[in-house]
Amino acid sequence: MSFALAAGDDDIATIPIACSGSVSEMFGPCKGSPILTICEPGMHLNGAMTEGRGLVLIVEDEPAIADVQRLYLSEAGYGVHVERDGAAGLASIRSLRPVAVVLDVGLPSMDGIAICRALRESGDWTPIIFVTARDDEVDRVLGLELGADDYLTKPFSPRELVARVRGILRRQDGPPSPRPLMLGPIVLDPGRRRVSVDSADVAFTSTEFDLLAKLMSAPGQVFSREQLLSSVWGHVDYGGGRTVDVHVAQVRAKLGEANPIRTVRGVGYTAES
Repeated sequence: MSFALAAGDDDIATIPIACSGSVSEMFGPCKGSPILTICEPGMHLNGAMTEGRGLVLIVEDEPAIADVQRLYLSEAGYGVHVERDGAAGLASIRSLRPVAVVLDVGLPSMDGIAICRALRESGDWTPIIFVTARDDEVDRVLGLELGADDYLTKPFSPRELVARVRGILRRQDGPPSPRPLMLGPIVLDPGRRRVSVDSADVAFTSTEFDLLAKLMSAPGQVFSREQLLSSVWGHVDYGGGRTVDVHVAQVRAKLGEANPIRTVRGVGYTAES
């Protein structure tokens, strides 16, 4: 197994996991490379940030990978807690209430899919970024359908991981809209990150909320999958249109008959009354 890291602004180096020397020795040259800054503090629903820069919880059973993730996230200004067992990870998520979770799929005692399912079924919508060595669309789609916000496949750059965490939290703490968005019976309040249908609250993941907000911000405008990936996820090369399609399906299912999202074949999606 190998792990990719950013050795400079443009270079990506792949480092084998099973190698001698400490993690600091292996990745010491990277410490001088630029680390992305994170968003300002804030507090919102649907995947809320707490005061300060926030705690990111890593659930990863590969010690070298966990240590690199911890290094980069710490240098980006986050508090970091690591668990290497699935059951312990679930318990820590519930007790520590992190602002985001970096969750490996393959874990001892309880895999990442089961952890995500348990959290969402209990009403916990903490943002989750899945990390896996398996580039399997079934795993990826299942994770997204369960409510994951993003997905990374090993090997990846640890700077990319920081960017993904930063992107999720930056969207949550962005400047609030001056007023709620309304479309039919749906009211979306960007400031409080709440969605209601006929005055009944509907729970969304952070990414589902941002996707619906984007579509409702311009009723009738058609957004391509690439535009939605860029504005909601912050990148256009991840998972293709399938990622958008899965999240749209989840939003539609939660809104039921009130769903305003329409498919424009061959183009993308729009929200209409």
